[in-house]
Amino acid sequence: MAKKKEYGNDSIKALKGAERVRMRPGVIFGSDGLDGCQHALFEIISNSADEARAGYGNKIIITRFLDGSIEVQDFGRGIPLEYNKNEGRENWELVFCEMYAGGKYDEDSYEYSLGLNGLGLCATQYTSEYMDAEVHSNGYKYTLHFEKGENIGGLHKEPYDKKDTGSRIRWKPDLEVFTDINIPEQYFKDIIKQQAAVNGGIKFIFKNQIGANKFETFESCYNDGIVDYVKSLAEDKAFTSIQYWECERKGKDREDLKEYKVKITCALCFSIHKQIKEYFHNSSFLEHGGSPDKAFKSAFVSQINAYLKANNKYAKNDGQINIQDVEDCVIFVVSSFSTQTSYENQTKKAITNKFIQEAMTDFFRKQLEVYFIENKMEAEKIANQVLINMRARVKAENTRKTIKTSLQSKVDLTNRIQKFVDCRSKDVNEREVFIVEGDSALGACKQARDASFQAVIPVRGKILNCLKSDYDKIFKSEIITDLIKVLGCGVEVKSKASKDLSAFDMNNLRWNKILICTDADVDGFQIRTLILTMIYRLMPKLIEAGKVYIAESPLYEVTCKDQTYFAYNEAEMDEIKAEIGDQKYTVQRSKGLGENDAEMMALTTMNPATRRLVKVTCDDAEQTSQVFDLLLGDNLDGRKEYIADYGHLYLDAADVS
Repeated sequence: MAKKKEYGNDSIKALKGAERVRMRPGVIFGSDGLDGCQHALFEIISNSADEARAGYGNKIIITRFLDGSIEVQDFGRGIPLEYNKNEGRENWELVFCEMYAGGKYDEDSYEYSLGLNGLGLCATQYTSEYMDAEVHSNGYKYTLHFEKGENIGGLHKEPYDKKDTGSRIRWKPDLEVFTDINIPEQYFKDIIKQQAAVNGGIKFIFKNQIGANKFETFESCYNDGIVDYVKSLAEDKAFTSIQYWECERKGKDREDLKEYKVKITCALCFSIHKQIKEYFHNSSFLEHGGSPDKAFKSAFVSQINAYLKANNKYAKNDGQINIQDVEDCVIFVVSSFSTQTSYENQTKKAITNKFIQEAMTDFFRKQLEVYFIENKMEAEKIANQVLINMRARVKAENTRKTIKTSLQSKVDLTNRIQKFVDCRSKDVNEREVFIVEGDSALGACKQARDASFQAVIPVRGKILNCLKSDYDKIFKSEIITDLIKVLGCGVEVKSKASKDLSAFDMNNLRWNKILICTDADVDGFQIRTLILTMIYRLMPKLIEAGKVYIAESPLYEVTCKDQTYFAYNEAEMDEIKAEIGDQKYTVQRSKGLGENDAEMMALTTMNPATRRLVKVTCDDAEQTSQVFDLLLGDNLDGRKEYIADYGHLYLDAADVS
């Protein structure tokens, strides 16, 4: 066994230069994976965005090359790169090779900026396989080249007689540093859309190389910033107008700290078609929100709640609204800027400023109050929709309780399902359950089955139409809850009011096959359809997994001499008649499963070697849904139109006299 090195004074090591980031990229970028690589890209884009927002340049070009390299070009003043008297060093060394160096430590260069601590450009350079910089400024073109964090060749300067200014940074993230550098195309599209939204009037262009000298180009620009952005999100489907609010405040995070400024802008509308909350601070998307999200929750719930109470909107049995009820009908975008920012960490996904939270809470609350006073009709619409959301949420919570207490209970000796007949096998791979029509069918199937692996459960009459019934009514149906308990896998409840109602788990399914077996008549077909509808709405994954079958039963039994034939439809009956010819025969029409003898049931319906099964598939789930909705849903006009157009095709099969 190798002897461990002794831990002592010589064990302490200080990382220097590029090593500081290359060995621990997660400290700066939050991850050494794709997220970290993407954050490095964002750091470079943010520098250009800060420059453009300060009034220098109105266009930023981001290019994704086939070799994995990336380029960001702006048309600002150009990064200062020459000698810095105050620091006694070349600026290019400070900007590209020195952590915590940059032009954003005072408010004179940039009043509001995303980059605050001079880490982004330097850290990105350190973690690159190579980086090339080209700067046009003061009539000169400056170029720099770096490889794996080290400068090669110093600064090159030459006269430049064109009028354009700005900076162009091209780099390739290093696979020795990041585990994944293949930033997807969609990330680039998302980032230019977000940056265009919070930097109104600035055009962001994404060029994606798809071949030699061949690029696809995508542009994003919102002239009115977040107002146009919210308008595009709402797609003319909002039930209120778009509101734009802005203010500027001064304050402190703590009494003994320095005062700073915050500028708050927000745009919002209310919609039942799309719900979005997005927070940006100094143009950085705050995935986790922080202070703005806390302000939104506090202000909107308290102010809308106050309106509901003041206008006697709550019913006697209502609870109070919560933030989910508001979020389910709002499109809300905040873009704030401050001269001092406390980020949760370097990745800038949340801010923690106490003053910003307090300023936003007060601002949102006052703006909502004025908005409701000045727009009474819209205030009523908002209040009514929030109440609808609250009542739907409460109903969904009650449904969840029903699921937990009723549907997921296991079938055992202490919790019998009425008239359910189980099989002996415990091997799920061979167990199958027959869902049959009525008690008489239960008797016939029970005698005809192979008790070692076949179970039977009857449904008593026609079950609920699960497309037309709400969840509360569905789960009060004893027949349906019994079926769900027998299947054992739970249900998938798709509720907008509550996203976590799904209790479905395929691993808990107790059967290899679920076989629906009903009479070969109109009533039998309707019961079969209702059972399929229940499974389709509550457990669609069973159909997708090929677990659901129709067990066909014969319509006719034909006896000729000592030979017996079974016909499952009229066409097969005609074929049998043709085969028998002029011989004498007798025909018995099946009146129902319960009237079939056990031997016939075993031979035609239950024996795996001789039965006929039709697998229920969802190859076209959307089409299936449309048919179910049309024939069994609430689309009355569509159903009438369908019957008028196609009803004559089914007159012969109609059970009418």
